[in-house]
Amino acid sequence: MGEIINLRRARKARVRREAGVVADANRAAFGRTKAERARDAEERARGERVLDGARLDGEESSGLGAGCGVIRGGVLGSGS
Repeated sequence: MGEIINLRRARKARVRREAGVVADANRAAFGRTKAERARDAEERARGERVLDGARLDGEESSGLGAGCGVIRGGVLGSGS
């Protein structure tokens, strides 16, 4: 026969292991210092400034992408 185990203890141990995995992921995602968060925010802002500086004249930063028209008068891109 096999080893006798307490099912309640085994279930609780499994839950603790799974919670530990989630906790490790949260520590990696959210466990950063204020200086690290500020540095990352500055890097993102610098990248956005570089992209905005390379923007061609007449382009809008709508985020819709090329070829996306504006709905006017119920017809896409008719302009009237």
